[in-house]
Amino acid sequence: MVKVTLDHVSKFFGRVKAVIDLNLEIKDGEFVALLGPSGCGKTTTLLMIAGIYKPTKGRILFDDEDVTDLPPKDRNIGMVFQSYALYPHMTVYDNIAFPLRLKKVPKNEIDRKVKGVAKLLRIENLLDRKPSQLSGGQQQRVALGRALVKEPDVLLLDEPLSNLDAKLRILMRAELKRLQKELKITTVYVTHDQVEALSMADRIAVMNAGRLQQYAEPHELYNKPSNLFVAGFIGAPPMNFIEGSIREINGEYYFDAGAFKLKLSKDLGELIVSKSSDVILGFRPEHAKISLREVQNAIKGVVYVTEPLGRDMVVNVKIGDMIVKVLTEPDLRLTPGKDIWLVISEDKMHFFDKSTEKAIV
Repeated sequence: MVKVTLDHVSKFFGRVKAVIDLNLEIKDGEFVALLGPSGCGKTTTLLMIAGIYKPTKGRILFDDEDVTDLPPKDRNIGMVFQSYALYPHMTVYDNIAFPLRLKKVPKNEIDRKVKGVAKLLRIENLLDRKPSQLSGGQQQRVALGRALVKEPDVLLLDEPLSNLDAKLRILMRAELKRLQKELKITTVYVTHDQVEALSMADRIAVMNAGRLQQYAEPHELYNKPSNLFVAGFIGAPPMNFIEGSIREINGEYYFDAGAFKLKLSKDLGELIVSKSSDVILGFRPEHAKISLREVQNAIKGVVYVTEPLGRDMVVNVKIGDMIVKVLTEPDLRLTPGKDIWLVISEDKMHFFDKSTEKAIV
């Protein structure tokens, strides 16, 4: 187990800036997810930690040792890719044993370690099979076994669940989390799936266009996003955004979106105006309550369409020329064209500076 530190790390491929000035500290035994859309630099970051790519600038440290120039074989890492890269002509046993044989580990030691890892991953009855005789989930466990059998200091996982079907993905999420907590291996997990990151990681590094946007625990990312990108990327359905401005009328503050006005408390109004008057209001679909009668300081809208999801329902609401999504209970009877009012508690509102896109509140 080691602490991994990325110190002002950048990686450029010609003119393409894949990762820009990344500072990240991954604690000893911590499970950290690198989360972001395709092309945001998360896999490049993982490959630099692995030693497959050398940073253009900056340093990578394992504990206090600078490993920037060390090749992968000298870093004691375990790695699992999206494609499991199993040797098709080898049995499960031989696939798992392969890295130990490369290290010329004694035969009885290999046998003990392979069987131990297979038992941990619950694949001890599959050791004589070839990869072609395994399901996707079983192949994934074999790839994980091959990475774990070396007893690595750092485990690196590059979208390891993306080839599995939805049901198996949910099952393997829980299995991977259990395994990581049991073994206490420092783990870096690359994914574009925010549900995976939120449900598994101790902390999440959200990346976009090569830059780190926010590095925090799942709860903080969800409740206190640092900017518009993080707010829109975390959460399903995503956060609603409405552009407007803060106006002071007779000593009272209002958020004015054109189609509606919302009165704000004096403290909140003064805080926002001290940073910016042109703002974007954000609120999560689950934080807006639907009223069928007109209520004070609510947003009037019209039901556009409903999406029943079984446990709950997404209501698409038209406000002026905008559509926002609201999550509500499934038995609420709403028909397209019906007038409704959205009530949003002030402590659930997020405000972002329109020009910088940074969070104000």
